[in-house]
Amino acid sequence: MTGDGTRAVRAGLPEPAAYQPPLPGPVLAAHFHLPGDPADAPYGYGRENNPTWSALESAVAGLESPDHDAEAVVFPSGMAATAAVLLGLLRPGDTAVLPSDGYQLLPRLRARLEEFGVTVRTAPTAGDAQLALLDDDVRLLWIETPSNPGLDTADIRRLADAAHARGALVAVDNTLATPLGQRPLGLGADLSVASGTKALNGHGDVLLGYAVTRDPALAEALRSWRTTTGAILGPMEAWLAHRGIATLHLRVERQQINALAVATLLRERSEVDDPRYPGLPEDPAHAVAARQMRRFGSVVSFTLPDRAHAERFLAALRLVDDATSFGGVRSTAERRGRWGGDAVPEGFVRLSVGVEDTADLVADVRQALDAAARGGGAARG
Repeated sequence: MTGDGTRAVRAGLPEPAAYQPPLPGPVLAAHFHLPGDPADAPYGYGRENNPTWSALESAVAGLESPDHDAEAVVFPSGMAATAAVLLGLLRPGDTAVLPSDGYQLLPRLRARLEEFGVTVRTAPTAGDAQLALLDDDVRLLWIETPSNPGLDTADIRRLADAAHARGALVAVDNTLATPLGQRPLGLGADLSVASGTKALNGHGDVLLGYAVTRDPALAEALRSWRTTTGAILGPMEAWLAHRGIATLHLRVERQQINALAVATLLRERSEVDDPRYPGLPEDPAHAVAARQMRRFGSVVSFTLPDRAHAERFLAALRLVDDATSFGGVRSTAERRGRWGGDAVPEGFVRLSVGVEDTADLVADVRQALDAAARGGGAARG
């Protein structure tokens, strides 16, 4: 099997053809010539399918499941992919198990599910606490590991085996890990779901989501949901994301180096509480992460003494943007409590490292910590 870099560079490309581009441009078409029976047509109407989607889906499926046939279905955002799985596969009377510490929009989706007659149970990610909620009534288990923003981990294989023994489907949010860091399908999950807005695209210019499965029936159900709801990805966005995949391996390698360096610095600071990064050997999530992850991601979290201290820190940063995303080439950080959706302290900071030079990034975080501790900081310029 080829290496990650080779797969990323070649992912989803067509066979070489004389005088043709290696990555064809986006197909901007609402409809296609459609003689004969539409059931036999690979492309007919733009809400149902598009060649640029197909290329991206081939690329993503090959990264998430390089040793097996898998199918990817792309969506216009990570939440669109999440909604397609949870709302598209669950029915009134079903029961789902979700993490209580997952992405902040999950509670809103939980409310929708409950309005539609789905029973939802929740438990934290750490310690495989969701295991205790599994019984024969559960139709779907949703795992988020590492969790966002707390960075706890769950044992995918253990939870998937237990869920399957009860007849439940298993979906894993693989956003933070990326397909080069973790392969949920190889660990027993039925679906790997992610926001490709983050590291997969990596350049902060595309909203994108996807779900990958080895089960053709599940893939068809998700495609049907996409067509029926109109939750479709634009061809330009699909093309940009596909283009960006070629550097995914380079980006995640540098980000892991940078994240470990920043996390190590944070552990040395007395004013920093609970610095978290799954790649740190001392981290509570490390043992599980080391068993199932090949790379540990770009996100570091930590808590400063209070809201004002955290805001002084963010204001003093020069190379890190105050923005609400992660996985991009440029480092970002934010005080997560400003949104109100995460159960975190007021001084909690989520920092996503980019691909800047490691020494420069560490120096910037250090000087911002120093400035915040002094009670001030230079304004951004």
